[in-house]
Amino acid sequence: MSPEIVTRLASELAAFEGVTHWAISQRIYGRGDVFARLAEGRNCYHSTIDRAARWFAANWPEDLPWPDEIERPARQIDQERGAPHRAVA
Repeated sequence: MSPEIVTRLASELAAFEGVTHWAISQRIYGRGDVFARLAEGRNCYHSTIDRAARWFAANWPEDLPWPDEIERPARQIDQERGAPHRAVA
């Protein structure tokens, strides 16, 4: 996944939930500026993108269609709890 794709997913989820991309960033990273920085074209680690991709795959609402043109990552199971990874809102 690319920074543009995770930023798009953040924007689509934020619009669906009636929040800002800052709120989505806070859920994933514990800070609200990540998607703003990516939208500005700033660099990031691959792990930053991977973390968002895994979070979106595990937390995407069932009643919001995943964009057809974006490959959805497989949901990863938390081995300790046997449940999808969840970020605290």
